[in-house]
Amino acid sequence: MVSYLQIEKLTKSFGDRLLFADVTFGVYEGDKIGIVAQNGAGKSTFLNILCGKEDYDSGSVVFRNGLKVGYLEQLPPFDPEQSVLDYATPAPDHDGDDWSGPDRARQMLTQFKITDLSQPMGQLSGGQAKRAALAKVLLSGPQLLILDEPTNHLDIEMTEWLEGWLTRQRVTLLMVTHDRYFLDKVCNKIIEIDRQQIFTYEGNFDYYLRKRQERMENLSAELARVKNLLRTELEWMRRQPQARGSKAKYRIDSFHDLERRSHVDLRQQNVELNVSSSYIGNKIFEARNVSKAFGEKRILNDWSYDFARYDKVGIVGENGAGKSTFIKMLLGEVQPDSGHFDIGQTVRWGYYSQEGMTDFDENKKVIDAVREIAEEVRIDEKTRLFASQFLSHFLFTPETQQKYIHKLSGGERRRLYLATVLMRQPNFLILDEPTNDLDIMTLTILEDYLVGFKGCVIVVSHDRFFLDRIAEHLFVFEGDGVIRDFPGNYSTYRHCLRQQEKEEREERERKELEERAKRG
Repeated sequence: MVSYLQIEKLTKSFGDRLLFADVTFGVYEGDKIGIVAQNGAGKSTFLNILCGKEDYDSGSVVFRNGLKVGYLEQLPPFDPEQSVLDYATPAPDHDGDDWSGPDRARQMLTQFKITDLSQPMGQLSGGQAKRAALAKVLLSGPQLLILDEPTNHLDIEMTEWLEGWLTRQRVTLLMVTHDRYFLDKVCNKIIEIDRQQIFTYEGNFDYYLRKRQERMENLSAELARVKNLLRTELEWMRRQPQARGSKAKYRIDSFHDLERRSHVDLRQQNVELNVSSSYIGNKIFEARNVSKAFGEKRILNDWSYDFARYDKVGIVGENGAGKSTFIKMLLGEVQPDSGHFDIGQTVRWGYYSQEGMTDFDENKKVIDAVREIAEEVRIDEKTRLFASQFLSHFLFTPETQQKYIHKLSGGERRRLYLATVLMRQPNFLILDEPTNDLDIMTLTILEDYLVGFKGCVIVVSHDRFFLDRIAEHLFVFEGDGVIRDFPGNYSTYRHCLRQQEKEEREERERKELEERAKRG
């Protein structure tokens, strides 16, 4: 095996907060490694250290001499005045000009649905800039590709294209992503950062889940054994006078070691989110002959629908098809050109938007921001939680609750925002890209909550795993104002779509053969 990167005893802390300690592992040619961890555990910091963007406390990071490394940051830097094409075009190799560079850049950018190649980078949206940066790093021809959340801001079609590209290429890969299907299909090794340590799993994401569960069960059993032994030793300690002799000292040292081992916190592995929703009546939400257009672009064309109790709908479609406008119309922020919506009196909206995180006061502590909304949260008819207890359900430890909001990681801020949406006890949830920057553990908790949610849910998402678990049917935005109601989850929809494409292709080929036969 050819070694590309060796990491030895890497340790990093911020003040008194230890992110990880004595991390040691190697990256070898052909590895496709996914890094998973809870938000705030240091995944992006880890990648920044590898790429020389951030210092570390101790240890070593050694790349193979002459190795060509490509790095996609979560927020890639760029010159705002530079054109998109110039930004993405790879620099020629040192041994000569690459005349095909601009052509390859045009092709890749078009693949990523960026068509105005003369546009300055500073005029792109955040999503477009991330896609241009992804095109740039893929075009640079790296031997080792380091990617931080590559699928954020990609629609499902583009995510599947990238999935296929990475699977086919010989490139070695080290990436952070929360897209579980992507991890499962692309990666052959998973590295988890957990409690300042790393655990390596030689397999895809499905293999990791099974082996991680085994590790948690073993850890729970070991913890129970240690605590039983600790009780015995504690009784011995209380019966003894001050330690005299080496045997007593050894046993006392052993007691303190047991005590330290007994402080492993497994609560995060068993978190459940059980926030009650408000009562929702029989009449919920009706759309009647709704149409909307912006100039020549039609968003909705004579659309009607009656939402049923506990309706769980996924919204899919290409970027720019009108999904965000549709959501704003449901919420009354954008008015239809014709037709109308009729909303039931018991409906209480909960809206998780891409922009919602900006509403926080950066200089408030987490706990204070939540207490401003409510001191207590009703879980069910009998149970109420104080704000601090409620936050613990969203994996905020007592220490993290005292942090100022501006010090939270991107994923922690999203988790806090999600908590503030759900604590208001909505009965009709609209979630616009809720999976971006949420760690896998939080996603699992949210999914479990939504599966049992006693209300309506509309989800706009590019996360196929999330859609498969939550959505019972789909609104497919096909363009030109057409919304198709598909009865099934996303994987079923894609299977049907591929089958339809296959049949259409076979029909075209059959007709071509007939035409050739006629021409003789």
